[in-house]
Amino acid sequence: MMAASATTDDWVEIGRIVAPQGVKGEVRVYPSSDFPERFLEPGDRWLKRPRSLTPEQVKLVRGRYIDGKGLYVVQLAGVDSREQAEALRDAVLLVESSDRPSLDDDEFYVADLVGLRVIIQATGQDIGTVSDVFAAGNDLIEVTYYSSAVENSPQTKARSVLVPFVTAIVPVVNLAEGYLQIDPPAGLLDP
Repeated sequence: MMAASATTDDWVEIGRIVAPQGVKGEVRVYPSSDFPERFLEPGDRWLKRPRSLTPEQVKLVRGRYIDGKGLYVVQLAGVDSREQAEALRDAVLLVESSDRPSLDDDEFYVADLVGLRVIIQATGQDIGTVSDVFAAGNDLIEVTYYSSAVENSPQTKARSVLVPFVTAIVPVVNLAEGYLQIDPPAGLLDP
């Protein structure tokens, strides 16, 4: 395996190794990519181990999807035993950011949503930021906001809420200017 020196901006996480699969070195990968070919087509990928600063190049030999679990099982070259696979637990699989497929106008990369400012569409009020994205049928964005921003209260307590990432609730995403607008249903931002 070959190490690379690059900044985190040079990489896109496509999945996390969550466990070994069987005794022949296969690993289970929880995907953070909507592109199945990342786990099914053989070729070069990059692996970043926990507590490591630099990714290392690995070769994906084969992969398959486990229906009903939302996981892929992949075989990496040189990983031939359960012990070697276990040593990869919590490592992330990466691709170079230049290897990102082009998207339609209404599609977004998860990594591009995290950190966007969140604005209430009706008032223009900037209430917080997108702190994470979760895949759960419809994607959910986690919005971290200060209670004073939505409750007209002098107390500022950080809160998080999961917001369905659907057009009816998140009608505007402006990556270029770093924000998205939400039209929250009644009660969504209540404490």
